[in-house]
Amino acid sequence: MRAAGRTSRMLTHSRQAGVARNLRAITVVTLALSFSLACSGNQDPGAPEAAGNVIPAAAPSGPPPTVEELADKVDCKPDIQVDAVDMRQGHCKTPVGEFFVTTFITQSGKDQWMDAAPEYNPHLVGNLWTVLGSRKVLDELRKELGGDLHLKDHRMTPAPTPAPAG
Repeated sequence: MRAAGRTSRMLTHSRQAGVARNLRAITVVTLALSFSLACSGNQDPGAPEAAGNVIPAAAPSGPPPTVEELADKVDCKPDIQVDAVDMRQGHCKTPVGEFFVTTFITQSGKDQWMDAAPEYNPHLVGNLWTVLGSRKVLDELRKELGGDLHLKDHRMTPAPTPAPAG
């Protein structure tokens, strides 16, 4: 009888771990989708961009930045929403606007997250990090963070996107 009780507890623990993983994934996708809907504008995501200075992509040298390091560059103290082993996500609200900063441990983890990200909302993408926000906010953040601006397919490295004039 003891072995059956132990097996039952092990199965319950295993199910709880699986549920926790699923809830974490659902939370990330839900946050990203909710924020993307709130930030959606009437602009055509494929529309040509204004000419201006090109901001180079962040070079992957040294360890990737943390959520806090990225947020600090744009004067934000992030409210951490997801603190998992493989990724972290924080919400920022600054005078520039609201956005989510997400960092990853591996490139494959970043790719999996980007596959589930809203396809037609802009992302700012760097070495093992991404920022989700409105196009206007990302244009401002890009001045400090660098990175590539992805307007449609988040995993493709686009040609350098010119920064807005001004």
